[in-house]
Amino acid sequence: MTDLDQLTQSLARNLKRCRNERGFTLDALAARAGVSRGMIIQIEQARTNPSVGTTVKLADALGVSITTLLDYEHGPRVTFVPPEQAVRMWSTEAGSYTALLVGTEAGGPLEMWGWRLMPGDESASDPHPSGTVELIHVTAGELTLVLGGEAHTVPAGTSAAFEANTPHTYRNEGTAPVEMTMAVSVPPAR
Repeated sequence: MTDLDQLTQSLARNLKRCRNERGFTLDALAARAGVSRGMIIQIEQARTNPSVGTTVKLADALGVSITTLLDYEHGPRVTFVPPEQAVRMWSTEAGSYTALLVGTEAGGPLEMWGWRLMPGDESASDPHPSGTVELIHVTAGELTLVLGGEAHTVPAGTSAAFEANTPHTYRNEGTAPVEMTMAVSVPPAR
C-alpha cells in the first residue's frame, strides 16, 4: 500500500468515525463544512483524495485537527514525528509548501505547521470557525500577511497571532524564500 493509499484509507475511516461520534448525518456535516454530501460520501468510501481546503473545512466542522483525520493509529501520550513523516498538504512547482509537523486534540485541536513560500507564491485560506487562532513565527525572509484585505509585513524574527475567522493569505512579495512555523488552535465542536 502506498503512502497515498494509506492516507486515503485513514481519512475515510477517521472522517466517518468523527462524524458518527458527533451524531452528524451526511447532510448535517455537509451543511456545517460547506462541502457537498457527495464529496463526503466519496471521501468516506476512500474513492477520492480531497483538496487541502476541503480537508480543512471538514476538520473545522468536526472540531478536530487535520492530524486526527489523517492519523492511521492512536499512539502513546508522546508522539514523535520524524521529518520524513511530516505530511505535505500543499506545494507549488516553485518550491513553496506547507507541512503538518504535529498535532493534538488536547483542549481542542492544535496543529503545528512548517511553511516555505518562494518569491511570488501565496497561499489563501477561507475563514475558519470563530475562535480559531493562528500563531506564526517567521524565521527567514519577509512575509506579507493579508487579513480582511489589509496587508501586514512580518519580517524574519517576528511573530504574529490572529483570529482566523476571516479570509487570510500568506504571501511572499520579496526576493528570498520565506520560512515560518505556524500553530493553529481550533475550538472543539459544540
